[in-house]
Amino acid sequence: MTHDHLDTLSTELTEVIDRIATVFGPVAQCTVDGEQDCDPANPGHLTCRNYGVRLESSPAAEQRPAETVRSMLEKTGWQAHDRTTAREMIARFSRDGADLAVHVARTEGSVAIIGSTRCLPTA
Repeated sequence: MTHDHLDTLSTELTEVIDRIATVFGPVAQCTVDGEQDCDPANPGHLTCRNYGVRLESSPAAEQRPAETVRSMLEKTGWQAHDRTTAREMIARFSRDGADLAVHVARTEGSVAIIGSTRCLPTA
């Protein structure tokens, strides 16, 4: 896998997360956008691309991952996994080496959407 493939995955990941964010509200604050070292046992040898946004909770935000986001992503080949806990609704999705998760806090009133691409060796 080449870094060109990583660029392609990261572009798609950014577009998908931005599209999901519109389901929850008009204003998303970027929380992370860049390459990350992803091998703590061997720093500097593997990298991935991370992108994430945070939004204020919208009405019925807890239902949106199940009702809207899941069907939107499954139509384009993303596989869904429910990781919900007592503290937050969590929907995790994966496709072609990219992963993303939608977190809806049950008490803090915020929505976080974060994603990362597959780890690749650095050149």
